[in-house]
Amino acid sequence: MNVEQTMEMLDGQEAEKLLEALYGRAQVQEQKERYREVLKGYRDKFGDGEVKLFTSPGRTEISGNHTDHNHGKVLAGSINLDCVGAAAANHSAKVRIVSVTFGQEFTVDLNNLAPSRRKAGTEDLVKGLLKGFQESGYEVGGFDAYITSNVISAAGVSSSASFEMLLCSMINTLFNDGRMSTVAYAHIGKYAENNYWDKASGLLDQMACAVGGLITIDFMEPSDPKVEKIDFDFDSQNHSLIIVQTGRGHADLSADYSAVPAEMKKVAEYFGKEYCSEITEKEVIDNLAKVRKYAGDRSVLRALHFFEENKRVEIMVKALKEGRFDVFLENITASGNSSWKWLQNCYTNSNYQEQGITIALALTELFIADKGRGACRVHGGGFAGVIMAMLPNDLVDEYVEYIEKALGEGSAYRMRIRPYGAICFNELCR
Repeated sequence: MNVEQTMEMLDGQEAEKLLEALYGRAQVQEQKERYREVLKGYRDKFGDGEVKLFTSPGRTEISGNHTDHNHGKVLAGSINLDCVGAAAANHSAKVRIVSVTFGQEFTVDLNNLAPSRRKAGTEDLVKGLLKGFQESGYEVGGFDAYITSNVISAAGVSSSASFEMLLCSMINTLFNDGRMSTVAYAHIGKYAENNYWDKASGLLDQMACAVGGLITIDFMEPSDPKVEKIDFDFDSQNHSLIIVQTGRGHADLSADYSAVPAEMKKVAEYFGKEYCSEITEKEVIDNLAKVRKYAGDRSVLRALHFFEENKRVEIMVKALKEGRFDVFLENITASGNSSWKWLQNCYTNSNYQEQGITIALALTELFIADKGRGACRVHGGGFAGVIMAMLPNDLVDEYVEYIEKALGEGSAYRMRIRPYGAICFNELCR
């Protein structure tokens, strides 16, 4: 289909059903117009030839805070904020990309995929993805893409992974007959970040964005993580997921982030192992005095968080499968308390007077205590940034007004779990 035909497709029954599944009924017309603007932008830049639409979501980590790097378990979900793009093969050795959101326009030559000296920026990331496809034995070719995104950057919802998985979906559809798995997408995204950004990322972000819906991931075998989709209708529970930006910290948090996996690994090291997934909580407690002396008290507390967080993921998955939403909410709260007290990733010790995360959590806990409903926890890496709250729909407007009065207008984002990950929109509208 050309651009005009694709626009007409958006008015069809199947397209409307898909848009409703992705964004909710109230958003269908707005999103239809958004897709049309992407198609118009593509036509203005690249012409009116054959084209396909693609979408890839951001993600939320629901439980499993700081467990993936020690090969633990995570419960995550794709959200209704996403990257949307129009793309088509151009039968050349050039990949031409326009990113509207970030005001970028660049061309990558498939014959020159070496990273730049600085190893940073979107162009390097795209080179890394293309090289990852080649290294994994998949086909690549020249294509044109016009992309927009409403995935909030620096908010712990994986804007970069969403972009990566969007491009993976494009390349899979255009050059690999759609035969690739979403796990393959995730590994290619990880390869690009590891080798072209020098970022020691795992697979959590990419997996959650690629697979879609509510998923649990066991990273015990990181090269082949076990992924299970959880069939649960969040909309039926009349709850919304709210992400609250608390303000970016002014301190350099690199040392804080690096210390978490390193200290957990230090505990494992006492037992001759590399990761906490290879030891047990009982072993740590049975040898507590020696482990404290070897690894330090904070390391022990962080390891205990790891073990208990893994258990919570299992409990939450079971609760969702059995329809026990109250148990699920209880464990979101427990996860947050553990992150705050045991993991200790709500503020940095280098600047303990700056505690945006803990302020936001304290205010949210007061709100929840007053209403008697809801749950909250730190979201993502922590130390600065964002929290998440899970609240009944009838309280959301009141909470948003309450928290934005304290933290600033536009700091709260209402989200929903969407059932699809990175997809070719056209393929699901047949």
